[in-house]
Amino acid sequence: MSKVAFLLANDFEDSEMQVPYDEVKKAGHDVEIIGLKAGESLKGKGGKVTYTSDKAISEVSSSDYDAVVIPGGSSPENLRTDANILKFVTEINSAKKPIAAICHGPQILASADLLKGRTVTAYPPLKDDMVNAGAEFKDHEAVVDGNYITSRTPEDEPAFVRELLKVI
Repeated sequence: MSKVAFLLANDFEDSEMQVPYDEVKKAGHDVEIIGLKAGESLKGKGGKVTYTSDKAISEVSSSDYDAVVIPGGSSPENLRTDANILKFVTEINSAKKPIAAICHGPQILASADLLKGRTVTAYPPLKDDMVNAGAEFKDHEAVVDGNYITSRTPEDEPAFVRELLKVI
């Protein structure tokens, strides 16, 4: 089974973390929540769920993971300026491992300069940001481009999880 990293900070979209996390675990994969600090309590923006980070991004290696999931909400905004986060996703991408990002999650890919020539979707108001980062934007429930799986909103979670589980 695969080992999957979930990149998480406070104010994530509750269901965009909970649904993929639960489904990946239920499918038998090993999951770890990676935050800026280990043991930090991270709360969803809707206040429905709270998770504790298993490890700090500064203490993990991308080679230890088979895939990464980036939930949306404000979490990606809180992570995208951290050099270790950007290095991690860049290394995952270089190894052609799956990167699944929903809603605001692709902001991290934009900050890591990983969108040039790629086709993605995201929360629709981010279209200009994705295009300005060099991506082609498609307004679909899930877009798969090579090792990238992107989705727009909580309503797209079934398609997002389906595509993620296909590749891990």
